[in-house]
Amino acid sequence: MPYEQHQEKQYAKDVPGTYQAALGAMAKLSGQQVSSAPAKGHLEVKFPKVILGETLGERTYLTCDVKPQGDGSLVVVDAYPLDAVERKLMFGARKGVTLAVVNLFMKSLDELCQ
Repeated sequence: MPYEQHQEKQYAKDVPGTYQAALGAMAKLSGQQVSSAPAKGHLEVKFPKVILGETLGERTYLTCDVKPQGDGSLVVVDAYPLDAVERKLMFGARKGVTLAVVNLFMKSLDELCQ
């Protein structure tokens, strides 16, 4: 299983609405905003080891890009694990942690985009 994760999903909401939902998903999962460019629909987030009371074992870095697509928007998410000093973890990561964080983020985004 690869350490890096990539997912894309379409939403019926427009770009600003979907971007606001992504900010809400970040806050719900206790993510720390690293950088953002609302005009470009870009968001970078660091997630802690513990999300929603569940210890996952590693920190995760996630980027979210919201792009226009038809009448709605396309969300592109890329994520990878971080080591203890918050550098990209290249080996020794626990299997499934990054995927779990991406899935939690997308699930929260789905709920907020309804």
